[in-house]
Amino acid sequence: MQSVTQHCYARIGLIGNPSDGYGGKTLSAICKNFCAEVTLVKSDQLVIAADHYQFSSVGDLQQNISADGYYGASRLFKATINVFASYVATCQPTKNLNDCFSLSYQTNIPRMVGLAGSSALIVATLKALMEFYSVEIERRVLPSIALQVERDELNIGGGLQDRVIQFYEGVVAMDFGNIETIDGYACGRYEELSPELLPPMYLAYSETGGEPTEVFHNNLRERYNAGEVLVIDAMKHLVELTDRSILALESGSHDEYSKCMDENFNIRHSISRLNPYHIKMIETARSCGVSAKYAGSGGAIVGVCENDNVFAELTAKLGEIQCEVVRPVIT
Repeated sequence: MQSVTQHCYARIGLIGNPSDGYGGKTLSAICKNFCAEVTLVKSDQLVIAADHYQFSSVGDLQQNISADGYYGASRLFKATINVFASYVATCQPTKNLNDCFSLSYQTNIPRMVGLAGSSALIVATLKALMEFYSVEIERRVLPSIALQVERDELNIGGGLQDRVIQFYEGVVAMDFGNIETIDGYACGRYEELSPELLPPMYLAYSETGGEPTEVFHNNLRERYNAGEVLVIDAMKHLVELTDRSILALESGSHDEYSKCMDENFNIRHSISRLNPYHIKMIETARSCGVSAKYAGSGGAIVGVCENDNVFAELTAKLGEIQCEVVRPVIT
């Protein structure tokens, strides 16, 4: 294989997040408005063409550090290649990974707004590595491999939800309370649903108010592990809410589904101190009469908006607080 290019799209958490990291249930959709692309080209040496450190000023360097810390995208690629190679050595030892490549990437997924931009780069890289080396891996296992890259290799908090929807695409109901071990990896149960079940929605995000997923998840994990009743009960409630929302969609009850989205955010708000700007995004959207919840870890919100005139009002009001608003493309 001389050259391969693979893509991965942004993710929208529709219902149940953040219970995916706690044996819960979620419903997620792909968002094809935004995409990450990874290209591997056969070469004499393994080259990761990322993080070109060239700045126009000291202030430019400081902005970069605020966004990426002291690491950039290269750590994602290095960790992904390492985990992929370890998997192949263990599960498919006859495969030859001797060929080298030059890796390049591009992405337009808004950064640090909870749309799974980091995992999109990892998923696209895994897909490219599989094609480049002609390695086949069961689809149900792939999200668990991708999660290992972030959680175990890089100590980034999160759950399987993002990686599941980014490999499966479309709309997927996920159950992490029934875990099966495949090739040494813990895998949930994933059911693909028809995107036609979903009502018209909006997605709003603000890159100026984004923050890393670690800000939300790490503290929550400590509290959950410590047995805090409020957090444990909230996760159970999110499981029930996911079941309710799926039944609502299957019965065509968009109002009930919309109520579930609002309730999801309210639960999340009850267990965490959230970014005031993100709360303002929610309140602004709800002032237009639509539902609103986090699409991920914060910085992007999603809800039901069936009326085009309301969508125009929503776009205008959220625009006043520096938010972009789109109709998410799922199919």
